Amino acid sequence: MRYGWRLAGTALALGMVALPAHADNHATAANTTAADAEEAARQKVALSEAVSLGALWLETQRRYARIPAISVAVARGDQTVWSRGFGTIDRKGRVPATGDTIYSICSISKLFTSIAVMQQWEQGRLRLDEPVTTYLPWARLAPDDRESVPVTLRGLLTHSAGLPRESAHPYWTGPDFPFPTTEEIRAGISGQAPLYPASTTFQYSNLGITLAGDTVEAVTGTAYGDYVTANILTPLGLDHTRPSVPADRYGKDMAVGWGALTSDGERPEVKLFDPRGITPAAGFTSSVNDLAKFASWQFRLLRSGEAEVLRASTLREMHRVHYITPDRETSWGLGFAAYQMDGRNMVGHGGSCPGYRSTLMIDPASETAIAVAMNAMDDPGVYARGLGALLANRLTATAYPAPEGAPLDLASYSGIYGGQPWGPDSVILPWAGGLAWAELATGDPMGDLTRLKPLGGDRFRVMTGKGEERDVITFVRDGSGAVTAVERFGNTSPRLRPLKQEGHDK
Repeated sequence: MRYGWRLAGTALALGMVALPAHADNHATAANTTAADAEEAARQKVALSEAVSLGALWLETQRRYARIPAISVAVARGDQTVWSRGFGTIDRKGRVPATGDTIYSICSISKLFTSIAVMQQWEQGRLRLDEPVTTYLPWARLAPDDRESVPVTLRGLLTHSAGLPRESAHPYWTGPDFPFPTTEEIRAGISGQAPLYPASTTFQYSNLGITLAGDTVEAVTGTAYGDYVTANILTPLGLDHTRPSVPADRYGKDMAVGWGALTSDGERPEVKLFDPRGITPAAGFTSSVNDLAKFASWQFRLLRSGEAEVLRASTLREMHRVHYITPDRETSWGLGFAAYQMDGRNMVGHGGSCPGYRSTLMIDPASETAIAVAMNAMDDPGVYARGLGALLANRLTATAYPAPEGAPLDLASYSGIYGGQPWGPDSVILPWAGGLAWAELATGDPMGDLTRLKPLGGDRFRVMTGKGEERDVITFVRDGSGAVTAVERFGNTSPRLRPLKQEGHDK
């Protein structure tokens, strides 16, 4: 009975977030102080409370959207501080998703290709502003009468080279998704005309990043897949990441793919595809744990300044904006999407392939990253931003002091509380010295979260997002002392069940 009379609480309009760095990220045993230890303990509790709510919200979202599986990982500094899988990854619904579940990460593949290009740039084997045809003489588009500067590697990495979005093959068309071979791409490129003169328009191009991967192969004399495995994936310990789709693991530890939700609430099966010649742009598979590890490598490199796979200065150059559209709405680094969100400089990439969606959102300044992958055609950014907002709110929240009197067992109030017929059920759980009361069905978990300040006994004060005090709610207990309901404005919402672990741990 809370719908329509519960105040909307703290509304933290954050997408990706500025999270405090771990107290122990940069401290050694020699200089760790009591204050450091206290802060680390505080953040550990805060993280635990945030991910408890985040897990409940993600699992509820997954069920409402009928997404078969979602995996998520959060990196802070050098550590993956949380990862979780929700749902199941096989057709029969028996294999649980985890943080190590393998998904197609599609266009996140472009980050690895771009790193390979920049490794060769560091070694002086290629120049970013040299015409691509210097390295790939066959990569000449059909003649175009419009005046244009040359198509360069910088243009390819920033999607500003004016190339067609795709090779001249219908590989995004189901049910078979006929990806071309490298030979077929090369044979067809001379018949493709530029869409725009180079360096005049942003046009996302899988063809362009495919040519960037071909350039790496040409200047190294090593097959693309072998090169990135030996020079990027293996050195970084990305054991679940590969420049291919492992068909033999499909439905075992690789999630099967499903399509978009139909009007009757079903998702059609999607056949497994082979990216073949488009692998540099869209052919990698990985896990969220590996993507979090990949983000932590970037934090470590930028912090230490010691070369590891790349020089730190090279990675900074990749994160820097190299192309921005005239309307200032789209900007790109070298391979990385580079943009601002809530005033923070973000980098990362998303991926969308038949049956899979993924995103990697990175905040270098706060050394925080969130990776989300799923085996359905829904927007993973919604979940990354929602989880980021929850983390930011809890990790920066000022805890309420304990009320005088007997110690308060906040966990005793935790549970799912009924909302029918007014709305969906809600959750109450410990949050920064008090409780959080939140909707789980909403797509914006922070937009409908209310903090409850303990007053003693079973009474709590409703607090607004601005810290303003409102009415008092009271929890109802039965004869045995168990909480059975929450009362507000004279009406009660029943406690349907205590909280349980949702989803599957790493």
